[in-house]
Amino acid sequence: MLDVLANRTYRHLFFAQVIALVGTGLATVALGLLAYDLAGADAGAVLGTALAIKMLAYIGVAPVASAFAEQLPRRTLLVTLDLVRAAVALLLPFVTEIWQVYVLIFVLQSASAAFTPTFQATIPDVLPKEADYTKALSLSRLAYDLESLGSPALAAVLLTVVSFHSLFLGTVVGFIASALFVVSAVLPKAKKPSRRSVYERTTRGSRIYLATPRLRGLLALNLAIASASAMVIVNTVVLVQSQLQLSQRFTAGALAAFGAGSMLVALGLPKLLERLPDRRVMLFGAGLLATGLFLGPLAVGRFEMLVALWLLLGIGYSLAQTPSGRLLRRSANEEDRPALFAAQFALSHACWLITYPMAGWMGARVGLNASFLALGTLAALTTIMGMWLWPSDDPAEVPHTHPDMPAEHAHLHAPAVDDQGRHSHAYVIDDEHQRWPRD
Repeated sequence: MLDVLANRTYRHLFFAQVIALVGTGLATVALGLLAYDLAGADAGAVLGTALAIKMLAYIGVAPVASAFAEQLPRRTLLVTLDLVRAAVALLLPFVTEIWQVYVLIFVLQSASAAFTPTFQATIPDVLPKEADYTKALSLSRLAYDLESLGSPALAAVLLTVVSFHSLFLGTVVGFIASALFVVSAVLPKAKKPSRRSVYERTTRGSRIYLATPRLRGLLALNLAIASASAMVIVNTVVLVQSQLQLSQRFTAGALAAFGAGSMLVALGLPKLLERLPDRRVMLFGAGLLATGLFLGPLAVGRFEMLVALWLLLGIGYSLAQTPSGRLLRRSANEEDRPALFAAQFALSHACWLITYPMAGWMGARVGLNASFLALGTLAALTTIMGMWLWPSDDPAEVPHTHPDMPAEHAHLHAPAVDDQGRHSHAYVIDDEHQRWPRD
């Protein structure tokens, strides 16, 4: 997995990601504690609303930003967005009202909605071989997991000597350091797409996404993934500090258990994906998430059971989520890749827009047991839907014809085309292939 770090550009981007993640992880812990400080037992509802606002920013901004970002130099854009995020994080320690949290979260996450898909779409260009890209995905997942494990642990240590407001300063440092690493990397130029209207550029990624069967299945799995992660992110502080009357450090410890489960999977995933297809691995992971949520009521009121459950959910989360980048890379031409990553970013976060408020408001109004069971039902149904939408027979090369294409079109005169115009190649939705073959 570490072989890919020999690539200098990827190495600098990876370090930029890691250090920004540490800062973001500190902010995640601090945001939960800030919500508890402002709203007490209703912290889950406040945090759920704040995270729903974050999702609205992601859904609304990502496709539009992608449409305009392709006209700008990647490095300049990424550095600018890092600095914007640092500036907003600098203001969070001074928040005294709940509405201020909502406003700053919207601005911060709007910048992230432009940053993250651009960053993600750059990696396949830096590492064009699928084996290298798979290692990079696992390394990225490992970085997220180490952040989930290390940031809460670091937060727990820092909270013994500083107030939680000071944790936001770690976020500022993380974003500034990330910008410096991006500045030091020489990024490949993005391949310019064909000239299209703003509307076409904004919607192209989602149109490719929804026309591709494996990605329709991925969208269903995204909702299962969001169901479990929303329960963890929104209600850990309530489960630990309100239900169990434990300290902030136990909240950080429970979150670290979720990260540890995911990290265990990330370490072995490249080898696993050499032996098993993505579909089987991801569906199994989603099934674990649904099972874990149904077991949730057994963990309410017992910290050791909660830690074990969060560990299980972390394992399922990594199995279901990490390979998604491989599906996206496989499902678009190079010039359409940024738009497709932006579509995944927006659509996956639309799922969190459903599950974050569901976890927060149900937990606050009808109880945590009901929240576990409702989200477990949603995860189970969407896992079954993903199994149905994503065909088990999903070859890279698909035989097809072009009945509506003019006979003189160059695409029909390739050597592999037979007399009936039937041919086979790596199939993606593009200008010449606008719908998936039915046979």
